[in-house]
This record gives sequence, C-alpha cells and structure tokens, in this order.
Amino acid sequence: METSTYIFLQHYWWFLVSLLGGLLVFLLFVQGGQSLLFQIGKTESQQKMLLNSTGRKWEFTFTTLVTFGGAFFASFPLFYSTSFGGAYWVWMLILLCFVLQAVSYEYQAKKGNLLGKRTYQIFLLINGLLAPLLIGTAVGTFFTGAEFQVNKEHLTDLSMPVISTWMHPLHGLEAALNIWNLFLGLALVYLSRVLGLLYYINNIDDAEIYAACRRRMKKESSGFIIFLVVFVFYLSVAEGFAVNPETQEIYMEEGKYLKNFLEMPAVLAILLVGLVSFLYGVIKTIRKEGYRRGIWFAGIGTILTVLALLLCAGWNNTAYYPSNADLQSSLTIANSCSSPFTLKVMSFVSILIPFVLAYIFYAWRAIDLRGINRTEMDHDSHTY
Repeated sequence: METSTYIFLQHYWWFLVSLLGGLLVFLLFVQGGQSLLFQIGKTESQQKMLLNSTGRKWEFTFTTLVTFGGAFFASFPLFYSTSFGGAYWVWMLILLCFVLQAVSYEYQAKKGNLLGKRTYQIFLLINGLLAPLLIGTAVGTFFTGAEFQVNKEHLTDLSMPVISTWMHPLHGLEAALNIWNLFLGLALVYLSRVLGLLYYINNIDDAEIYAACRRRMKKESSGFIIFLVVFVFYLSVAEGFAVNPETQEIYMEEGKYLKNFLEMPAVLAILLVGLVSFLYGVIKTIRKEGYRRGIWFAGIGTILTVLALLLCAGWNNTAYYPSNADLQSSLTIANSCSSPFTLKVMSFVSILIPFVLAYIFYAWRAIDLRGINRTEMDHDSHTY
C-alpha cells in the first residue's frame, strides 16, 4: 500500500475513534441524570420517573463505551495494550462503575432484593459522579502524558514479550494527581449533569421536574464552563508533544495545541460550532419557558467539541498519548496503528456505520413512544 494511503487511513481511523469519543461523552447524560436523582426527585414518584427516563437509555452509553474501546483496539492496538494493560486500575474502576449501574437498574425494583432499593440508587449516584470523572481524567492524559515506556524489541523475547511497561505503582490512578486532568474530569462531570437536566426536560412530562431542572441549569452549566475554560486556557499556553514528520522524533513544542487549531482551521471551526451549539441549547432552555429541545443542540455541540479536542490531540504531527517517563515512547497515530491491511479492511466495514446510527435512531424513537409521566409509571408493568 502506498505511504500516502496508509497515512490517510491512520487519520481516518483517528477521526472515527474521536467521533465515537464525542458520542460517548454525549451519552453520559445518563450518568449526569443519575447524579441528580436526589436533587431533582423530591418524592418517590418523581424519582421513579427520573430513574425510568435514564433507565431506558443506559444501554446506549455502555454499548458506545465498548465500541469505543473496540475501535481503539482494532485501529491503534499499541495504545490499547499500553493504557488498558498498564493503567488498569483506572479502567477497572470505570468498568466497575458501569457494572454497578447495570446491576442497579435490573435489581432495584425487584421484590426481596437483599440490599434494598435505596442502596441500588446510591450505586447509580456513584456511577453518575465517578464514571465521568474517571473518563475525563483518563482523557486528560492525552494532553498531559502518562507514566509508561515502550520497547518494541521486547516483542522478540519469548520468555516475556511485553512491549509496554507502566512506570508508576498506581497504574493509572496517578492521573488524578495532575490538577489539569482533574479539571477536565470535573468539566465532564458538570457537562454530564447539564446534559442530564436537558434530557429530563425533553423526556419527562412533569411540571415540577421541568421547573426543578430549569432552576438547576445555571449552577451546573456555570461549573462546566469554568472548568472547561481553565482547561482550554491551559492547552493554549502549555507545551505540547510534537512529532518530527521526517524522523518521527518526539519533542516538546511551545503552544503546540494552540498551533494545531490555528493550522487546522476546519478543526477550529468544528470546535467553535460545537461550543456555540451547546451554549444555544443551554441558554434558550434557561430563558424560554416551555422550551424542551435544548438537549439536541447541546448534544450535537458536545459531540463536535469533543471531536475537535481529540483531533487536536492526534492530528498535525502530535503525540496523542505522550509518555512522561520516556519522551520517545510517546504514542502517535503512525507508530501505534494497525497494519495497512487491517486498516483497509476495517475501512470497508466502517461503511456500515451510517446504518448502525440509523438503527440507533430508530431504537431511540421506539423507546420514547411511551412517554415518561406519572400515569405511565402507575400503569406500566415494567418499570425500574
């Protein structure tokens, strides 16, 4: 395969992975909604409506998370083995959060469960707060770096063919010790809560819940904007991990991420459109009584914003997974990708993505045919 084609496929698959990342962050409205269960739902009837609203969608989030990981494994296997194999504590905690979520939805309403309904609701609260925080903190290492070392020569060592070695004893949890990773994690927590409020407004037909969500919107959106602005400011002034396109040498470059946006105007445009769309959905919901469609503007804005940030991390000769332990071990889309044959075959498979998205849209609409209101909760035989 020609070099130019291989380079195109590398960029194409980083785009798809980034798009899946954007979809995953949007679908974290389920986690955000769960984290607000006791703040929005003041009565048992209200909490039941809230739980059934997010309960009908949690599988979408989990499936997208698995697809995101699978796409990374297939297209950039060295990242998968390095991060999932080395920073395993953070990924195990994320997985545990989603296991708690699945168990809680299935068992909280069953008669005779040993732990009691409130315990499972607390599990959902933990998932709602901890999952976005951990995911945001992990993604923050795309810009701040992680503690690993890569030596591909070890692949020939039959006794221990381990390419990547994690250099920190906390195995991923050390990312939370970096303030900038925490800022991105907290921004994701607030973002998921804003999206959760907008989703409740769109999905639940109840005047009290609608009013409570609108009252809460300003506080949650302010928290998101503050943490996001601080993180974006950090990116604009921080040194970035640049790649020499001729030698593939990794070096530090002042203002690398800001230069990436300026040198890739299309990506900058995606970022700006995403931010404007998100703010439009939030502000119109706050200011216009009776407006319920803010989730779609804010959701599209979220997907575009995350897409732009991840493209900034991997495109334009940038190391998307930098190593703080050994700079030359940093991962790029060139040194961590699959073979040309694998990328080419997967590219043909990716043609099916629009059909998958169409099915998701169909399933989403089918699920929402039954509205969430007090009457429906009282007469539906299958509720959470």
